[in-house]
Amino acid sequence: MKGAYFVENRVCKSHKVLVGMEVHVQLSTQSKMFTGAANGFGGEPNTQVDEQVLGLPGVLPVMNKRAVEYAIMVGLALDCKIARHTKWDRKSYYYPDLPKNYQISQYDLPLCYEGAFELVRKDGSTLKIRIRRAHLEEDAGKLMHEAPGGYAIDFSIVDLNRAGTPLLEIVTEPDLSSPQDVALFGQELQKIVQFLGVSHGLMQMGHMRFEPNINVHITDQNGQVHKTAITEIKNLNSFSVLERATAYEVQRQIRQWEETGSLGRKSTYGWDEAKGSTFLQREKEEANDYRYFPDPDLPPVEVDDAWIAELKGQIGELPAARRKRYVDALGLSATDAAILASDRETGDFYEAAIAAGGDARRVSNLILSHGRRIANEKSVTLKEIGIAPARFAEVAGLIDQNKISVSSAGTIFDKLREKDGAAEQLAAELGLTQVSDTSAIDAAIDAMIAANPKPLQDYRGGKQSAMGALVGMVMKNGKGLNPKMVQEALKRKLGGE
Repeated sequence: MKGAYFVENRVCKSHKVLVGMEVHVQLSTQSKMFTGAANGFGGEPNTQVDEQVLGLPGVLPVMNKRAVEYAIMVGLALDCKIARHTKWDRKSYYYPDLPKNYQISQYDLPLCYEGAFELVRKDGSTLKIRIRRAHLEEDAGKLMHEAPGGYAIDFSIVDLNRAGTPLLEIVTEPDLSSPQDVALFGQELQKIVQFLGVSHGLMQMGHMRFEPNINVHITDQNGQVHKTAITEIKNLNSFSVLERATAYEVQRQIRQWEETGSLGRKSTYGWDEAKGSTFLQREKEEANDYRYFPDPDLPPVEVDDAWIAELKGQIGELPAARRKRYVDALGLSATDAAILASDRETGDFYEAAIAAGGDARRVSNLILSHGRRIANEKSVTLKEIGIAPARFAEVAGLIDQNKISVSSAGTIFDKLREKDGAAEQLAAELGLTQVSDTSAIDAAIDAMIAANPKPLQDYRGGKQSAMGALVGMVMKNGKGLNPKMVQEALKRKLGGE
C-alpha cells in the first residue's frame, strides 16, 4: 500500500505535532467585496443580494477599497510585507452557494506575505508564528439542510446574504505545536482584528472561522520517524472546539498509525460536536483543481508607501504591546492588564482616566470593579456607562488623599450614573467625605478612652485584636472620621501613655 508502513508492534515512543492555521475573517465593511450590496449578519434570507452577487449576465465587479485597507492593516499588525502590486484571480469550481460558480480570490500574489507574530503563553514563554500570507477574497453563501424552524427537508436550501462578504484568509506556517497554542493563537488573532476595528470577530455569527492543518511526526521504538499526511479540519467556530478538535485529530493520526501502519492521505475533515470526534469529508483538493486564472474584469491593486504610512497611523499600539506596558510600566497584574487591553475601547478609557490624573493601579481597580459592574448591569460597553474617565480619576484621587474610603466608591459611582458632577461634591452631598481634622480625631479618641476601660485594658495587655474594636468605637461616636488616621492617632496616643 502506497504511503503506509507495516511494522510489528508499532509503538509511538514520542511525537511532534505540527499545525498550520487557515483563518477566515469577515471584514466589517458597510458593503460587500465587489459590489455595493449591504454587508452584515442576519436579515431575511436572500435580501442582501444584488445582480453581482447573483451572478447575472453582464454585471461587473468593483473593488471595495476599504476592504483592501482593512486587509493591509491586519497585515501590518502581523508584521507582514505588503505587496506593492497584486491582482485578483478566479478560483473556479462548482459552488452551490456562489451562483457565478467561481470565487474572486488571490492566488500567486497575495496582498500580505512573510509576516510573524509572537505568541505569549500563560507561563510567559513565547512562540514565533510565521505568517505565510494573508489574502482577500469573497465569501460564499450558506447552505442549510433544515428549513427555518428546524423542519427536516430532503434537499438543501441556500441563503446568499453572506455571499460576496469581504473575507481575509490568514495562513500560517506549521509552527503551532499543541492544541493549547492553536486555541491561544485564535484568541490573540481575534483581539487584533477587534482592536483594529476591521471585524466584529464574533464566532457565533461566523465572523471568524478556523481551519487547522495538522500532521504528526511519530518516532517509533526503533528511532525511525513516520510523518502522517496533513489533514485540514474545516470551519471551526469556537476556541473550545478548535482546541478539542486539534487534540482529537492528533491522537486519531497516532492511533491510526499504531493500529494499521497507515500514515493517511491528505484529506479534509469535519468536526462532530455530538460525538466529540473528527470525520472524513473528502480528499484534499490541490491548487490545480481550482483552475485559477487572473480575473479579466478587475484591475490590479497598486499600493504605494504613502498609503501604507497612512494605514500605519490608524493602527496604534496593539493589544500585546499594551498588555506588556501595563505590567512593566504601570505595575498592573498580568490578569488586570489582559482585561484592560482586551479591546481598544476599554484600553482607551483606562488611558483617558490616567491622563486625567488618576493613579494607574487605583484607576485600574475602580474600572475593573465598579466600571465593569455598571456596564454589566446596563448591558453596555464601558464607554457607554455614562460616566466619564475623568470621574474615575477624581474618585481615585479622593481615595488616595484619604478624603473617602475605598468602600464609598461604589455609592459615588451609582450617584454618577444618575447625574454628572464633581466626585468630591457628590461625596459631600452623600455624607461620605471623611473628617481628617486631627483635633476632631483626638477629641473623639479621648472621649472613647474615658468611656471604654475594658478594651483599653485588653489592648495594653497585649491583645492586638482589640485595636479594631477601639477604632470602631471612635468611628461610631465621631461620624465621618478617617479610619486610617484614627488608627494611626490611636496607636500614637496609647503607645505614648
